[in-house]
Amino acid sequence: MSNYNIETKCVQGGYTPGNGEPRQIPIIQSTTFKYATSEDMGKLFDLEASGYFYTRLQNPTNDSVAAKICEMEGGTAAMLTSSGQAASFYAVFNIASCGDHVVSSSTIYGGTYNLFAVTMKRMGIDFTFVSPDCSDEELEAAFRPNTKAVFGETIANPALTVLDIERFANAAHKHGVPLIIDNTFATPINCRPFEWGADIVTHSTTKYMDGHGAGVGGCIVDSGKFDWTKYPDKFPGLCTPDDSYHDVTYTERFGLEGAYITKATAQLMRDFGSIQSPQNAFLLNLGLESLHLRVRKHCENGLAVANFLKNDDRITWVTYPNLEGDKYYELAQKYLPNGSCGVVSFGIKGGRKAAESFMKNLKLAAIETHVADARTCCLHPASATHRQMNDEELAAAGVPADLVRFSCGIESADDLIADISQALDNI
Repeated sequence: MSNYNIETKCVQGGYTPGNGEPRQIPIIQSTTFKYATSEDMGKLFDLEASGYFYTRLQNPTNDSVAAKICEMEGGTAAMLTSSGQAASFYAVFNIASCGDHVVSSSTIYGGTYNLFAVTMKRMGIDFTFVSPDCSDEELEAAFRPNTKAVFGETIANPALTVLDIERFANAAHKHGVPLIIDNTFATPINCRPFEWGADIVTHSTTKYMDGHGAGVGGCIVDSGKFDWTKYPDKFPGLCTPDDSYHDVTYTERFGLEGAYITKATAQLMRDFGSIQSPQNAFLLNLGLESLHLRVRKHCENGLAVANFLKNDDRITWVTYPNLEGDKYYELAQKYLPNGSCGVVSFGIKGGRKAAESFMKNLKLAAIETHVADARTCCLHPASATHRQMNDEELAAAGVPADLVRFSCGIESADDLIADISQALDNI
């Protein structure tokens, strides 16, 4: 499907039925697969033949959906995971281990920040967090001899900062490490990070890709462009024999195009088992089929809501990358010229109490921890996900007490604006 436009890949990528086969991707809801001989199965365990023997490692339904996302991002190999968190963990842990170091943007999803700063730190991996707006000198100073990767988000959740992908990719490559980009909010409809120098892309497919709040999931896509073999001492897991898997050397057996994902599957998925269920993969594929249509509407609604809020004197500030005057407007024009996302962050005069009152008055927008859904949802982090923090702690975390995250669905923009307006009227 490489010659087709992304709209066509959304609908038909990843799976081509043969004569008399199901038109829709089949749900292979089976834990195991039957073989005639032990020798046949042995070839699969030795990675000498392609096929399936246990769904914890691979499943035909999952692989078809991963292949579609791979085509959409322009990669060479991909795998599904149980969640976006699992995708972020696998993406880093596949090349970094105890004693290693990773550079990360500071304005990333809070769950990912905690995964890196707390959980993975307990595993012996150290992270240095830098502002996406840091100077070249500050970015350069963050690297260490044991740095194994750089991590960032195309559009940060909920700060809505836009990462200068090209600049961070150049810095990573200068130090011989890959750039990993979480492309959840932009999706490959609005940005394909590989085209700007990124090497690995992750997604929380729970968000726009699924789009209907039906199934939790994640995905990792490899560009196949990073040459691990140039740095064998830095990436021994890919360039030397794996004694936990028949001494296979992934770069020799699978080349640059397949080594990274094969290692993550044969090693990490085998041991951690964070699989996406075939049923969830099927639902994800249904969402992908309309992704190109929905994302356009999400962005139209997001910009309409942002413009309304910008001109309302009850609003103290608005953040939306494609809003003229936004701090990241110029970067959005470079990386996201067709739109960014449907999420708008803003503050209300009166601070925390006003924001809490606003939330209670909403009628159409649902109060949820979810985001990037076909249905509009809204969250006041200070009274929900970050309620354990006081106002000073919230400000230090970049989530001020008055911040409201409004995720525009695909309803009428006029109805969303009317709902916001009446909620503000009744504060």
